[in-house]
Amino acid sequence: MTKRIGFLTEIAMMSALAIILSFVQFKGIWAYGGSVSLEMLPIFLMAFRRGVSGGVATGFIVGMVKMLIDGTAGIHPASLILDYPLAFLLAGFAGIFRVNAVSSPKRRISAIVVGILFGSVLRLASHVVSGVIFFAAYAPKGMNPFVYSVIYNVSYMIPVALITIVAFLFLTKTAPRLLHHTGRGVRQAA
Repeated sequence: MTKRIGFLTEIAMMSALAIILSFVQFKGIWAYGGSVSLEMLPIFLMAFRRGVSGGVATGFIVGMVKMLIDGTAGIHPASLILDYPLAFLLAGFAGIFRVNAVSSPKRRISAIVVGILFGSVLRLASHVVSGVIFFAAYAPKGMNPFVYSVIYNVSYMIPVALITIVAFLFLTKTAPRLLHHTGRGVRQAA
């Protein structure tokens, strides 16, 4: 019971942190959604600490809350699912690459890079499908909607993934027990 409460508490705290971090963003050139922010850090943190279940649960909650905050009136319901809960939930699958805190630094670094890229590509795929289906009208005349959606979504997902990788490489060197599970349950020092 205590482990479950600790797990749910971490999900709630990391979800709240992700929402707070989503307000600190660089809007840039993206007129129809997308921005560069640090909101993915807590989702990936849960994925690496608690595995797929922690990452997916945190991502789902973040996606649902962002959907409510962003005021998505007039957007097709299927697009809402693809761009919010599903996209962020899919990022949580980075937890497949979870490694132990006592793993070698090289193995931790590899897991971080591959895991973040994997989660980012899954999130990107959800946004691209939404763009092709629901936002094709915004593509420049004569441009393939799939190509437009890929270019549009990659333009903010690559910076987000790179920022997240850099932050996590720093964390795995300075605080591996915060980032990676210890195999000893909830009572790990953070």
